[in-house]
Amino acid sequence: MANGLKQEIAAFLEGQQSLAIESRQMAALQIACHFDLAKAMAETFEERHQIVARLERTIERERQRGIRRHWSYDLNRHIALKQVLDRLRGTLSCECAGSRPCGPKENGARRRRRNSAQ
Repeated sequence: MANGLKQEIAAFLEGQQSLAIESRQMAALQIACHFDLAKAMAETFEERHQIVARLERTIERERQRGIRRHWSYDLNRHIALKQVLDRLRGTLSCECAGSRPCGPKENGARRRRRNSAQ
């Protein structure tokens, strides 16, 4: 009985933690990009690509604020936006097998090395 209760408690706490993470992501997306996460997940393939591009620009602006130590920079918002981006890219990777890569962009140094080696 005690073991079953411990498992139920662990499952409940894990569920609460995942709800908290999802809530943070939804709030950050709504505040920063003015659209709903559930709606973004339900969009078509092309529309999600546009949302991902918009989210990438938002994260880049947030990163620049952090680098410049701007007073409005929020690390928690930055993390939540990155998690949303990863989540949206994960749903896109299933659908875009063979089309343009959905992963992180290759930085300039790696791109130059790859191009010079060819």
